[in-house]
Amino acid sequence: MASALTLVQPSGELSKKIRVELNENLNTKAQDLAAIKEWLKKQPHLPDEWEDGCLVSFLRGSNFSLEKCKSKLDMYFTMRTACPEFFSNRDINRPELIDLYSRAEGLTLPGLTPQGRRVSIIRALDKTLDTQHLNDGMKIAFMVGDIRIREEIEGVAGDVFVLDASILTPSHLAKVTPSLIKKFLICIQEAYPVKVKEVHVINISPVVDVAYNIVKPFVKEKIRKRVFFHNDASKLLDYIPKEILPTDFGGEGESMESLHNAWKLKLEEYTSWFKGQEQLKANESLRPGKPTNYDELFGIDGSFRQLDID
Repeated sequence: MASALTLVQPSGELSKKIRVELNENLNTKAQDLAAIKEWLKKQPHLPDEWEDGCLVSFLRGSNFSLEKCKSKLDMYFTMRTACPEFFSNRDINRPELIDLYSRAEGLTLPGLTPQGRRVSIIRALDKTLDTQHLNDGMKIAFMVGDIRIREEIEGVAGDVFVLDASILTPSHLAKVTPSLIKKFLICIQEAYPVKVKEVHVINISPVVDVAYNIVKPFVKEKIRKRVFFHNDASKLLDYIPKEILPTDFGGEGESMESLHNAWKLKLEEYTSWFKGQEQLKANESLRPGKPTNYDELFGIDGSFRQLDID
């Protein structure tokens, strides 16, 4: 019988190396966590408290800079309010999510690279995906992201993303709005404790250039420099160990189907947790000063608005 996926945690020398990379000091970690918990209690527009493990993930994602951590947490809870299409009704057994789950695969591999990085792979299985499918796909991506916020117990040295463009068509691009892309990328780049180290786009075609030109204006410059394009999957073995890469891409790891099913079980285990999380979000009517202007935040002109953090 299939079992829910378990994320392998770094240990030994690798764990020590990652702690140095993340600026994580075991002697001051508890003090840093206490400072963030105290700050959270004082913010009238944010939840009074959150799980310690989640807060530690945000500290790691901010290299233990308290000010960066506050900014990310504020944006994270702000986005939960601003983007109900991503952060409400997060039950993997809802009909629309079941439907999408059979049309696309988006998952994080359980193993790590030698550098201690986590690898995620996204690919569509159905050429007929529409705008609602894309919305739901982003919702599931953040569901997986939230599980990782809870379950990355030791912290990892960043993320590697593999995007399989083998069935990308011009009709898909017609269903993507710049505002949807910007919302998604604000979440990834500003609100989640993610360190994007590499993005590999495989099985490219001319339509990939068009797609990237739509996305590129919303991608931070340092991440643009970490995007690589490959004609096929064979180059992945230059970056990702054969032992963890799924068999679908020439590796020796579990198949995408097997991992997809294991993540489904993991998402089902989190159904009640996701339900409880829906109440933990920013209340703009209580924000000190001016409430967040969503039109300004998600506007296509101009750069991302930075939230003011006390």
